[in-house]
Amino acid sequence: MNSSLFSAPSIWTLSGQISDDDSMRRFTLDLSPFTVGRRPDRSLTLPSATVSGKHAEFLIEGEQLYVHDLGSTNGTFVNGDRVRDRCVVNHGDLVQFAQIVFRTSRDTAATHHSTVENNSADRALALIQFDKLMTDRAVLPHFQPIITIDDRAIIGYEVLGRSRLFGLADPHTMFMAAAVLNLESELSRIFRVEGIREGKPLPSQQLFFVNTHPNEIADLELLIFSLRELREMVPDRPIILEIHEATATKTTEMRELRAALTDLDMGLAYDDFGAGQARLVELVDVPPDYLKFDMALVQGIASASLGRQQMVKQLVQMTRDLGIQPLAEGIETEEDHALCSEIGFSTAQGFLYGKPATAKATLASVQQVAESALS
Repeated sequence: MNSSLFSAPSIWTLSGQISDDDSMRRFTLDLSPFTVGRRPDRSLTLPSATVSGKHAEFLIEGEQLYVHDLGSTNGTFVNGDRVRDRCVVNHGDLVQFAQIVFRTSRDTAATHHSTVENNSADRALALIQFDKLMTDRAVLPHFQPIITIDDRAIIGYEVLGRSRLFGLADPHTMFMAAAVLNLESELSRIFRVEGIREGKPLPSQQLFFVNTHPNEIADLELLIFSLRELREMVPDRPIILEIHEATATKTTEMRELRAALTDLDMGLAYDDFGAGQARLVELVDVPPDYLKFDMALVQGIASASLGRQQMVKQLVQMTRDLGIQPLAEGIETEEDHALCSEIGFSTAQGFLYGKPATAKATLASVQQVAESALS
């Protein structure tokens, strides 16, 4: 970066996580040298077996920052390149100690160019972290309740992918990184496998709705193989496979997938119905067990026009006439819940009933409800 962007004295900082379970933190490089390593006497201690006791050090000379590897076993890297001697570090660079990644910041007023550089650094960080995500299977499954709309009884959970890794906290950023490497299908499979694994302590009779990525339909053999893997992990768990509504238009593939799901004793759901691609004919050709109405149709329906309410009501009735369970997504208010119940939805999902939570937090909630029922 052009040094003319900074005229005030600089304060250098590192942003990142010292472990997978740690939140994103910021560290000021207030010494020179500022030492990094696994030993507790380092300026920054990184408690990871991949980090050497004396791993590296930062040096500040005037306005310039350098990093110097101290003969570490697993290396120090700047923007993915291994440091052989000492290396210049600029604002927005990614500095990696073995598997632990930080972004450097120079805390002075900067022009808009720094925003562009930060965005590029964020993308590079996501790619570096994505390699760790896939190698260590470092996803953190979350579970969101799905309820019967009349009595709000929990019948199951949608299994959602999350991560504690800095730069890859949500599915959107994870799949953006996966798309660069053409690994969307593999990431989707890991979400399912780890979700089923983490969710084993939850009540075995409750449904698990697991997701697919649209790319997976292009290789049905691999998708079906991965579903067999799930069934072997949990022979008795009722599983519903969610397919995005745009994918449901591929009738030939959906018929083959539906037959495989029947053999595996798994159900089928079409997700995001009404988001723009689904056609009603697919509901007849390859009917799912559940049809999840997109939140764009459902949210705010209590205050929507009578025309919109009547349209959704007719779609819900048609769905029920086909023997399909209509599920309202994104319910956040009591008013929307009441109207969805009135117009015929049988099941629902949304923040009103529970936000996505880890398996541990979800199990604690289940146990609390059970204890309350007994008291």
